[in-house]
Amino acid sequence: MNSPSEVSRPLGSTGLRCHPLGFGCYRIADGNAEHEAALQNYLQRGGNLIDTSANYTDGQSEILVGRVLQTYPRDQVIVVTKGGYIQGQNMQLAQSQTFPEVVKYGEGIWHCIHSEFLETQISFSSQRLQLDTIDVFLLHNPEYFLSHQAHHKQLDAADHNEFYRRVGQAFRFLEEQVRRGRIRWYGVSSNNFGLPPSQPEKTSVERCLMEAEKIAPEHHFRVIQLPMNLYESGGALIKGDSKETVLEFCQRRGIGVLVNRPLNAFSNDRLIRLADFARPGETAPGKNELAALLNPLRLHEQMLSDGLGVPSMAGRGAGLSDMLAQVVPQVSSIDHWEQVVGKHVIGPLQQWIEENGRVHGNNVFWGSWLQEFFPLLHGTFEEIERFVQAQQQSGSDAVRARLYKAGYPKSSESLSQIALRLLMSLDGLSCVLVGMRRTNYVQDAFLCLPSPSLDSLPILEKFQKPPS
Repeated sequence: MNSPSEVSRPLGSTGLRCHPLGFGCYRIADGNAEHEAALQNYLQRGGNLIDTSANYTDGQSEILVGRVLQTYPRDQVIVVTKGGYIQGQNMQLAQSQTFPEVVKYGEGIWHCIHSEFLETQISFSSQRLQLDTIDVFLLHNPEYFLSHQAHHKQLDAADHNEFYRRVGQAFRFLEEQVRRGRIRWYGVSSNNFGLPPSQPEKTSVERCLMEAEKIAPEHHFRVIQLPMNLYESGGALIKGDSKETVLEFCQRRGIGVLVNRPLNAFSNDRLIRLADFARPGETAPGKNELAALLNPLRLHEQMLSDGLGVPSMAGRGAGLSDMLAQVVPQVSSIDHWEQVVGKHVIGPLQQWIEENGRVHGNNVFWGSWLQEFFPLLHGTFEEIERFVQAQQQSGSDAVRARLYKAGYPKSSESLSQIALRLLMSLDGLSCVLVGMRRTNYVQDAFLCLPSPSLDSLPILEKFQKPPS
């Protein structure tokens, strides 16, 4: 295993050195032992950059990070967090007091980067993270202002001028937070930095830098974040108004670059997961395999019916296992499965348990049945996830073949390792943020570190061309 000092790289001109793989905390939550074990494993392997946000699992992500970091020397870990979203607890806050310049983008999702709102966010994030000083604080997707305007009118220069005025106003506030010792550096996380100049909602790193330079020559705008993967590589390939790509511009100006979604690509309005779900070329499991993984749950349901005569959850003699046997083959991806299970399984299941609890709550058989049911259900859901993922392996095989055709050397690496190595080999890129909710995800990502660097740009350019 490479030592941290061997693989670390500068985070722009901040003076900080970061591991090339960062721990992305989207969907990470306190109270989840698996998430905590994954974060511990990442840190034990020498990882030192954690990226979270106030809105990730409504603050629970920051709470877990803060708790875990209590056992690590403060100067060994770089903590990046973000603010701007108004959802969950922040929505309650924004509805109880008035903040200026709130973008009411849609039901349940508002946005604000005004100093009055950012003041609350830095305070709350510092408390949850248990930090006196946050290393890097980023404005989180401020382009919601542009998107909201675009819903009502054609964007023009005035809209962009107002957008950068708001960014500059936020920067002025953040400079004051640096002076007070609450944060060390600041920047912007934008999904639109890598868009071509022709896109009306494109955001510009250069214009953000200009706003910082208006405030002070020795400003602390030193970090940006944007999505980048095999399909969305505009930040590495598309030249902007400065005739440079985002990576080229940031490298020249000493701005650290974090990239997110390296393994979750959006192409033609669909999500492509850049990972292997089975051995390449292996036949995906079918109905027989699904029936086998559901059988323990089916037998447990039958035990309850025989022991107490409790009606099945699905009614008409059909149990949860029967319902899953019908639903799972129609699921197209893990994201689709999570939507289905949240909407059609968890809610009705909770209601069924509550109803039977009122009738059989004092029955010892019911109590012992439930005690065995919950871990069995958790294990079944994990098996279903693997089943659903295995259906996607043919797509992963096609991506791998396309990469080889684009010039990537044939290897035994997993598709996720290939995707990460291509990004880590790009000049000007500081850190690739990977969602590592499980220790096996951490292990898979770290296996790509000993590999030699690649000339990634030609491969990414050829990969962008439609398959012939």
